[in-house]
Amino acid sequence: MVLQRLDALVTLSLTGGGFQKRGGGVTGYVQQAYLAHLLPVSEFNPDHRYYWTVSPPLSLETLTQQDFISLVEGLEAEFQREYIAQKVDKDQDRVILMGVMTQKTTTEQFTETMIELTRLVETAGGEVLEVLEQKRSSTHPQTVVGAGKVEEIALRAQSLGANLVVFDRDLSPTQIRNLEMQIGVRVIDRTEVILDIFAQRAQSRAGKLQVELAQLEYQLPRLIGRGQSLSRLGGGIGTRGPGETKLETERRAIQRRIARLQEEVNLLMAHRSRLRQQRQKQEVFSIAIVGYTNAGKSTLLNALTQAEVYVADQLFATLDPTTRRVQVPNLTTGELITILLTDTVGFIHELPAELVDAFRATLEEVIEADALLHLVDLSHPAWENQFKSVLKILEDMPFLPGPMLWVFNKIDQVAPGMLDWIKGHYPDAVLISATSRLGLDELRNRLSQIVHN
Repeated sequence: MVLQRLDALVTLSLTGGGFQKRGGGVTGYVQQAYLAHLLPVSEFNPDHRYYWTVSPPLSLETLTQQDFISLVEGLEAEFQREYIAQKVDKDQDRVILMGVMTQKTTTEQFTETMIELTRLVETAGGEVLEVLEQKRSSTHPQTVVGAGKVEEIALRAQSLGANLVVFDRDLSPTQIRNLEMQIGVRVIDRTEVILDIFAQRAQSRAGKLQVELAQLEYQLPRLIGRGQSLSRLGGGIGTRGPGETKLETERRAIQRRIARLQEEVNLLMAHRSRLRQQRQKQEVFSIAIVGYTNAGKSTLLNALTQAEVYVADQLFATLDPTTRRVQVPNLTTGELITILLTDTVGFIHELPAELVDAFRATLEEVIEADALLHLVDLSHPAWENQFKSVLKILEDMPFLPGPMLWVFNKIDQVAPGMLDWIKGHYPDAVLISATSRLGLDELRNRLSQIVHN
């Protein structure tokens, strides 16, 4: 009844005996009747806890006295008021999150993943209405989750007025198609949310180029028809024809655009390579700041260099690399020497492959630097997992500079006992607060040591 959007439904139970119509069929007299109808949100049904109500057994006489027109009109009025309230902000997507916990994931990791996904959706401008979860030994190849959970998602989407469902993992084109057909609203995955944030954040021409390249590479296998299976140019039975389909035309246009963007990114990489060579000729030591997104990299660069880079308590607040000069003391002579600090794009757990490929010009700033400054947000509950995620991404890079300085940020937001623990387990790390400007002098001294070693 809910899935078919019926306002009310009457069911009849028969006695099992009595008149039998000619030609056979169901026999018996009406014994009892039941009336079911949908329930709108109210003080008696908060958060749409119940979708429908069923009456006690009714006689036919009672049923015939029911004013169905008034019942349906009243329900429609209630649902209309609820719908209007939901449509106040038309530009904001109303989102249901769907997380799948498999045997490969611990409860703690799964919880952190869903919290991060919530922040990603909110950063992208969506409103999270509800978070649904399911435990499975492995994901379903066609719909990720089971048939019952798909039906539950469809019910919640209809009841809450959601227009978007976001899954916590990458979805194949087939899975997206199947889910959208059964749920009835748009379905996307975590990677597409990140790409949307990047599209909003990109400011420079280089950043916009790389974001567009990443989006097109992601969209290419997800065109209407979902890939090569519906291409009319496959060369087999039933694929020959007088011309190209719209699908094939779109695919070719995207492929040509990707090729042009890759050429422009290659030119961008060559330009940045020449700039790095000039810096190397001047023998200026360069350090790249790396770390998890929202760890405070831009805030640290501003604190050390007055760079005035955009800063916000958001995931991926800045995308474009920014290089600035900073003065550090020579620990032997006391004179000031100049080094270069580069703020790079933030990392994230399971960084999508499309972003790694498209942002290779940015990541080259990491590879070509003389040293790395790994900044860690010590105030985050999952800072250890974030720390390991960044190290994993760095390990997958083809080449890395020698020294790496670990810097733990936001020490003004953690308990003193945590600082003692960090000093015991990471004795070579530097403890700072970029916002409160704590520990910056010690950081400059450590940067000077790296330069002279």
